[in-house]
Amino acid sequence: MRTISFILYKEFRQIFRNKALLPIIFIAPIVQLIILAYAANFEVKNLQLFLVDRDQSPLSERLIGKFQGSPYFQLVGASFNPMDAEDALKADEADIILQIPAGFERGLFREDEASLQLLVNAIDGVKGGLASAYAGQLIQAFNQEIRADYGPQFIEASLRASSSQMELTYSHWFNPKMDYKTFMVPGILALLVTMVGSFLCAMNIVREKEMGTIEQINVTPIRKYQFIIGKLLPFLVIGLVMLSIGLMVGWLLYDIPFEGSIALLYGVAVLYLGVILGLGLLVSTFTETQQQAMFISWFFLVIFIFLSGMFTAIENMPDWAQQITYLNPVRYFIEVIRSVMLKGSGWQDIQFQITALSIYAVVINTLAVMNYRKRS
Repeated sequence: MRTISFILYKEFRQIFRNKALLPIIFIAPIVQLIILAYAANFEVKNLQLFLVDRDQSPLSERLIGKFQGSPYFQLVGASFNPMDAEDALKADEADIILQIPAGFERGLFREDEASLQLLVNAIDGVKGGLASAYAGQLIQAFNQEIRADYGPQFIEASLRASSSQMELTYSHWFNPKMDYKTFMVPGILALLVTMVGSFLCAMNIVREKEMGTIEQINVTPIRKYQFIIGKLLPFLVIGLVMLSIGLMVGWLLYDIPFEGSIALLYGVAVLYLGVILGLGLLVSTFTETQQQAMFISWFFLVIFIFLSGMFTAIENMPDWAQQITYLNPVRYFIEVIRSVMLKGSGWQDIQFQITALSIYAVVINTLAVMNYRKRS
C-alpha cells in the first residue's frame, strides 16, 4: 500500500506541475462541451413504432396499414395493454407509441370525431419532433381519405370544423422542451471522459519509456500490479472530476435534468473508466513513443465515436455496422448516461450495458497486464 501511495503521489505531482497538460485536462473539455452541443445533427428514419389498438376495427387496421407502409416507421410490437407499450418506450425498444382507443370507428361515423394518442420518446428532441411530424402527416392523410371514401357526412363535418376531425394528444417524454442539447450534452460528456482517459493514460506510460525511467522502475522491487494501479488511479480520479465538471456545466448552462441515481452513474463511470484506461494501458504496451500512442489511440477513438450512436442513430446503420457496435464500449456508456440522467433509469434498466462493460473491463485489462512485462 505504501508503494502504491508513493507512485500515486509521484503521478499527481507530475500532472499538476505540467503547465501544458493542465489546460488540456480541465479547460479544453469544458470548451468542447460548450461548443459541440450546438454542432451536430442527423437524419431520422426507421422510427420504432409500438401499437396499442383497442378498437380492432377496419378503420383502425387501415390507419395501422398507413404506418406500416411508411418508410419512416418500423413496427416493433403491439399489445392491448398500454403498460406494455410504456415499458417498451422506457427500455428504448420503441420510439413512438400509437394508441387507438376503443370506439374509434364508432366515433368517426356517429359523432364525426375521434381521438388518438401519440407517446413520443423525446430524449432526442429533433428525433422526437420529426416522429411527431411524420405521424401527424400520416394521420392527416388518413383523415382526408376517410372523408372522401365515406360520403357527405364527413365532408359536411369538415366544413363545420376548423381542424381535422381527429384530435391528436402529444406527450413528449424525457425531453418535454424538445431541446436537442438535452440529448447531445450527455453524449458529448461521455466522449470527453473517454478522450481524457484513453489519451493521457497511453501517453503517460509511454513517456516513461521515452525518458528512460521505465527501466529504473523495472529494476526496483515494485511489483507489476503496484506499478499499474499507481499509473491508472490518477487518471481514474481525473476522469471522475471531468465527469463532475461536465455535469455541473450541463446543469448551469443547458439546464440538463438529472432524473436518476447519481451514485449509479458514478458507479458505471468507474467501470467504464476501467475499460478506457485498460485500453490506454494496452496501447502503451505496444508503442515506444508518445506519437505512436497518440495515433493508435486516435484511430480506435474515431471508430468508437462514429459507431457509438452519438451522431448517427445505430438503427440507421447497416446491419454489419450495428453488429460491430456491440464491441464498442463508448456505445454502452452513452446509453447509460442518457438513460440515467434523462429517464431516471435504474440498475435493472441498464444491466445489459453494465454486464457488457464488466466483461470488456476484465478482458481488456487482463490482456494489458499480460502484455506488460516487468523486466529486470
